[in-house]
Amino acid sequence: MLAEERVVAIEEHFWIPELRDRYSGPRGISAHTPAQQLDDLGEIRLQDMDTAGIDMQVISHMQPGTQIFDAETAVVMARKANDALHAAICAHPSRFAGFAELPTVDPKAAADELERMVTRHGFKGALINGLTAGAFLDEKRFWCIFERAQALDVPIYIHPGIPHPAVSQAYYSDYRRGDFPFLSVAWGFTAETAIAAIRLVVSGLFDVYPKLKIILGHLGETIPFTLWRCDWIIRNVGGKSAFADTFREHFYLTTSGNFQQSALACCIAELGIDRIMFAVDYPYNSSAEGVAFIRAARISDADKAKILHGNADRLLRLAS
Repeated sequence: MLAEERVVAIEEHFWIPELRDRYSGPRGISAHTPAQQLDDLGEIRLQDMDTAGIDMQVISHMQPGTQIFDAETAVVMARKANDALHAAICAHPSRFAGFAELPTVDPKAAADELERMVTRHGFKGALINGLTAGAFLDEKRFWCIFERAQALDVPIYIHPGIPHPAVSQAYYSDYRRGDFPFLSVAWGFTAETAIAAIRLVVSGLFDVYPKLKIILGHLGETIPFTLWRCDWIIRNVGGKSAFADTFREHFYLTTSGNFQQSALACCIAELGIDRIMFAVDYPYNSSAEGVAFIRAARISDADKAKILHGNADRLLRLAS
């Protein structure tokens, strides 16, 4: 019966040539980047989905996105990326859905682009990649994006990006030989994204926007594992209250690129089964391995169905 369950993966990436060709230099494309799969919004992607048993991808533009550019360039490129994704969704409406690329260097334009893609083209929210010109999203100038997301009732997916240059130099410079991934996937991405999420909680953002929804990938970027400790310290030393309660109320997690059963069990224990959604992090991870990971989990078939599609169907209002 479970083998027939619908499968929806919600952190799956692509790029457009105009942005791909600008990702050169030290912040750019690794020799191991799966460029052919990122280029494709058709046959290659669909074949991988079919082989793995994935019915739908919610697709987003890969990091670092448009926020590394000046505002004028970022706005133009974000619209191009979103329009390209929308065309692919129109060609395969039962297989693809989208998260918008936002030009966060111009927060008002980013909020407007979110609204354009949600209201005109049915996008399911937005995915934001890392820092914006070195700034975290808890800065008040970015709050108009979250205000618009709440008004539209769509989530914002906080996705990793390259750590701040000063952090990269201080923490990782001795370990940047070749393609050694300490700066990025192995740890730098996780640490940077966890800090971004924690800053959103302690900034008071959710007091202002109490219905705002945030998604984190990679089974919560280690936060579920440290949630009790963060909460205790912030309450008893920092004088802030309800950190864990706020996190549990406003955040959803995905399995993207973290197929570890003990980590999944921790996330379920800390946030509950209704807050966990399936994702692969395609094409950087194996779709087949991701599906097999959930099917092998020591949870009920009903809970597997929630992770594989039910929770995403509800949060993103996906048509089955």
